[in-house]
Amino acid sequence: MMEALPLLEVRNLKKYFPIRGGFLGRAIGQVYALSGVSFRLEQGQTLGLVGESGCGKSTLGKVILRLIEPTEGQIFFRGQDISRMRLNELRPLRKEMQMIFQDPYSSLNPRMTVRSILQEPFVIHRIGSSGERQRWVAELLETVGLSSEDLDRYPHEFSGGQRQRIGIARALALNPALIIADEPVSALDVSIQSQILNLLMDLQKQRNLSYLFIAHDLAVISHISDMVAVMYLGRLVEFASSEDLYRQPRHPYTQALTEAIPVPVYDPQKRKESRKVIGGDVPSPVSPPSGCHFHTRCPLAQDRCRTDVPQLRETGDGQRTHLVACHFA
Repeated sequence: MMEALPLLEVRNLKKYFPIRGGFLGRAIGQVYALSGVSFRLEQGQTLGLVGESGCGKSTLGKVILRLIEPTEGQIFFRGQDISRMRLNELRPLRKEMQMIFQDPYSSLNPRMTVRSILQEPFVIHRIGSSGERQRWVAELLETVGLSSEDLDRYPHEFSGGQRQRIGIARALALNPALIIADEPVSALDVSIQSQILNLLMDLQKQRNLSYLFIAHDLAVISHISDMVAVMYLGRLVEFASSEDLYRQPRHPYTQALTEAIPVPVYDPQKRKESRKVIGGDVPSPVSPPSGCHFHTRCPLAQDRCRTDVPQLRETGDGQRTHLVACHFA
């Protein structure tokens, strides 16, 4: 019996940005944003992508959607390799892959009304008549908890949470199968964050959506994700179910991240003393360390870590996937 294809599969994805300088603007170096990322995302599942700022999370999301072209690697959507598709071939698939951006204000055109913003996807893909589009945008706005009376208002007339709801409505317009959410709640107040997260989870159940949910907040990731991928300096270092990863993190970097999650305790000093703190600074992606990128800050580092790149390997019980890229996990 053939194994069912995942909705999204990424194989050995790399992205290098050239650094240019001199009179002629020649490339004098590279920023190694992604260094061989691989994972699978199933239909109806949420994969949380977590890591420190600058580790390549947002770049990965944009490369998957071909908003940025990959340097190497393959991207499969419903079994089709879209990494080298021409733009005219990719256009029909754009409807099934959408993005929610981090900043709900800068991602919305301030010169357009909500009605125009939500109609734009239908206009670009030539879907529906004028009357049908009017009805659809009103339904979209009510789906995300806003009123159809708001259609003729401009983005600056809404709060941050309301603007993010408009961004979510725009992403839902064409009934996508995959939504890449790039830190969609990081710019919002805590009380609003929970509303947006609950909205996304409700929409997932109603529409069988798949999310690649990018965040740096492990508490948010644990709330919404089925699987979690931990990224460090352009590489995945751990991949497991949300339950397994928080119950028993195995990579030293993941262990330090989970230790940093704020937990209310009666004795703050006791909690402070029990934490594992990562030493050193994050290396530059222009000249990342050889071998394991984390070895310059890792308490388990040995000579092998400085020369050999650890591959993601299975450390689970055979029933549930738990991949770790560490020689000594």
